Order: sequence, then C-alpha cells, then structure tokens
Amino acid sequence: MQNETKPRRTLIRPRQRRPAAAVAALTMAAGAVLAGCGGSAGTGVRSEPAPSASAHAKDKKVLWLGDSIAGVEALPLGAALKASGVGFRNDSSDGGGTIVEGDKMSLPIARSTWKRLRKDLASYRPDVLAYQITTYDWGTPQQQRASYEKLAKAAGNAGADLVIVSAPPFKVDDFYKKHAADIESAPKAAAKVADADGAKVAFADASALWGTDAGAAKAQRSADGIHSCQQGSAAFAKWFTERLGKRYGFAPAPPDEWATGPWVSNQRYAKLGCK
Repeated sequence: MQNETKPRRTLIRPRQRRPAAAVAALTMAAGAVLAGCGGSAGTGVRSEPAPSASAHAKDKKVLWLGDSIAGVEALPLGAALKASGVGFRNDSSDGGGTIVEGDKMSLPIARSTWKRLRKDLASYRPDVLAYQITTYDWGTPQQQRASYEKLAKAAGNAGADLVIVSAPPFKVDDFYKKHAADIESAPKAAAKVADADGAKVAFADASALWGTDAGAAKAQRSADGIHSCQQGSAAFAKWFTERLGKRYGFAPAPPDEWATGPWVSNQRYAKLGCK
C-alpha cells in the first residue's frame, strides 16, 4: 500500500521456502539459549502493582491482540502461557490489528478490530487483555491516547486488566516512512494511559528485551526487518510471560517445557524465510 487508494498491506510476506533441518537444532537448544534472554535488561514494565496473594494461574486467561508481528509471537507465547497454566486466545490480525481510530488509513482497520474484539471480550471473558502496539497505530498523540483509554475502558467493562506492550523495533521502510512520527508517539501515549491508571493498566516497554535498533542483532528481526523468526519470538514469549507472571502472581513455566513444541515448525515462519 503505497497510497491511500490501495488496500492495506499484509505484513506477512510469502516466500517459497520451508523450514530447514536447522529448525530441529533450534528446538534442541532453545531452552539453553532462552535462559539468557532478557535476564539483565530490567522488567520493562511501568505501573506494576504487587500481585495479589490469592492470584492463581488456573484462574487467568489472556486475550492477545496486535498485528502480524504479534501473530508470529503468539505461537510461542500461547505455548508458554498454557504451559504455565494460563488460558490464551490469539486475536492478532495480519495486515491490521490496530485499535487506534486515527487517520483515514488506520480508521477502517480499527473499526474492524473493534468489531471482533467486542465479541471476543464478551465470549472469552479474559482476565488480561494484552495489546501489542501495531505498526498501524497511526494518528495524533491525542487520537492514540484516546484510543488506548477506550481500550482500557472496554477491558475494564469486561472485567479484565489491560497490558499494552510496545512493538519491537522494525524497519521503517517507504511504506512506514510517512508515519514515522505516529510510530514514535504511540508508546509514549500508551505509557501516559498506564501512568494515569496503574491499578488496571500497565505499559510494558519491550525495548528492555529488543533494544531500539531494528538492525541490531539483539532485535532479532527476520530478513524482512519487521517480523521475528522462531528464536526471537520465543525470546519475547519468555520475557513477556515473566512480566505477566510478576504482575498476576503465577510462576512461568521454564522454556524447556514449551520452547521445543510443534509451534516451531509453523508455516508462518517458513513464509518469512526462517530456517
């Protein structure tokens, strides 16, 4: 989508490559590799109250929302949470997923997201709505903050807390360049919403895991500069599950219980050219 007359772009870029034998090697080594991921970068979570002593993982359900970046992360995230005894539903969307009712490009995407989200909040009744800021959260800082406040209200009305997590650094190519200011302001707007209601809203700053440079090895982007392959997705799953565990009082399952599961061979990674 290079102009406003074309349909929105789907971020997963198909490639005719299947996972190679290296995937098997990844699954064998994942537990050891992940043990060192994000361990010294700090929590990256703001407005985080102490967990309730009566909180139990078996009572918790997480609804995950975002774009296709969140979609590839959802595969190990779901495995990690389920291994920890936490329910999980993936509501991420390729080529969209934003809830920001901003400019005329993001507004129709947001309307579609809101329509699905309202239904799933009512039917799934999550304890936590986790929203990863999308690459489509376009609008003014005021529009972004209003949309995040609306999301917090929708979560609260459904009996859920809201956790907003910043997107990993990604390549701002020609498609994104004219929205660079929007991309930069979105996490700041989300943090302000969390600061205003820390009891029910939290902001998780994922730069504690990824850093801020999409081209750095630490960012673990795939060849497209936007999505993550299996190891990066698993690193995020470990980091975010630990943050949720601290906030909601459950013990995250160790990576060797979920990081070598069938999700590793999912075709989404093959389409990204991941080995």
